[in-house]
Amino acid sequence: YNKSTEEHYQHLQHVFKILATHHFHAKLSKCTFAATTIQYLGHVISSHGVAADPEKIEAIKSWPIPTNFTTLRGFLGLTGYYRRFVRNYDHTTAALTDLLRKSTFEWSKAALDSFNNLKTAMTSLVVLTLPNFTAPFEVTTDASNIAIGAVLLQKDRPIAFFSKKMCPRMQAASAYVRALFAITEAVKKWRQYLFGRRFLIFTDQRSLKHLLTQVVQTPEQYTWATKLLGFDFEIIYKPGRDNKVADALSRIPDATLFAISVTDPAWLSDLHAFYTSAAGQKLITKLTTSETANNQIVLRDGLLYADNRLYIPNGSPIRSKLLEEYIHQP
Repeated sequence: YNKSTEEHYQHLQHVFKILATHHFHAKLSKCTFAATTIQYLGHVISSHGVAADPEKIEAIKSWPIPTNFTTLRGFLGLTGYYRRFVRNYDHTTAALTDLLRKSTFEWSKAALDSFNNLKTAMTSLVVLTLPNFTAPFEVTTDASNIAIGAVLLQKDRPIAFFSKKMCPRMQAASAYVRALFAITEAVKKWRQYLFGRRFLIFTDQRSLKHLLTQVVQTPEQYTWATKLLGFDFEIIYKPGRDNKVADALSRIPDATLFAISVTDPAWLSDLHAFYTSAAGQKLITKLTTSETANNQIVLRDGLLYADNRLYIPNGSPIRSKLLEEYIHQP
C-alpha cells in the first residue's frame, strides 16, 4: 500500500492517533508492521497482487477421489472459495455439480476428468493483480454450450475470473444470446469496478460489436440490453483464437500496490472461513443430507443457501457482526 518506508510510518502515526482518540488499544503480538506480504483468509497479498494460500492449494492437490456426496461437497467447497482465480470454473466443474443433483453417487469418467482438470487448474493459479482505479478496465467474455466465462483485466493482467453455468433454456439459446448474456452477467458481477468509468468489452461474437447502435428485434434482446444502460463502454470484436487471457505471471507488475476500495464485507469473509473449517463442513453435510432439507438447502460458491437466501448458522458470532455492521451503516 505504501510507496516508501517514510510514507508507511506516516500512515502508522495516523492510525495510532485515531486509536488513541477513541481509546482503543492494539495488541503488539497481533500486529505486523512494514510487511511485504500478508496472509489473510486463505490468501497471500503482496505488491504483486493476490494469490491463493499455498497450504490450501496443497490440500486440494492431495484430495482423494470422492467416494460419496460428502467428500465431493467438501472438495467443491474448498475449490469454490478460490473460484475467482480459475477461468471457466463452472464449466470445469459441470460434471461434478451435475452429480450432486442425482439421488445415488455414481462416479463416472466425466466426473473423474472434471475432478482432475479442476485439480490441474487449482495447482497453476495466476496471481491476481489489485485494481488501479486510475487506469481503464477491460472485460473479456466468452460463452460455451454449458457456461459463460469472463475476466476482468488491466494491462492484460487479470484482476478476477468469473464463470456461471447456464440453465437448460439458456444453453439452448443462440450463440448471440449466450454471448450477450455473458456480457451482462460480467458487468453485473463487477459493477463496483465499472460503473462511472469507461471500459472495454471484448467478445468473439462479431454482431455484438454494434449492440449500442443496432435495432432491438426481440423482447429477449431488449431485456439483456437494458441491463447495460448507464454504463460507459465500447464493445470490441476479438476472434476466438485471439480471445485468450495473457499469462499474468509473465508480466512485470507495477511497482505500486493499490488498495482495494471496494471489497466483500468482513462478515462475508468470516462466513467463507467458517464453511471451509471442519465445523462448517460438518454443518454442510448435516443440512444438505437431511431428509427434511427438501432440496431447499444448497451449497453454492462454498456457502449454504436456504430458499435462495444466504444461510447463517444460529448462535454464530457472524450474525452479531452482520447486525452491528448494518445498524451502524450511514
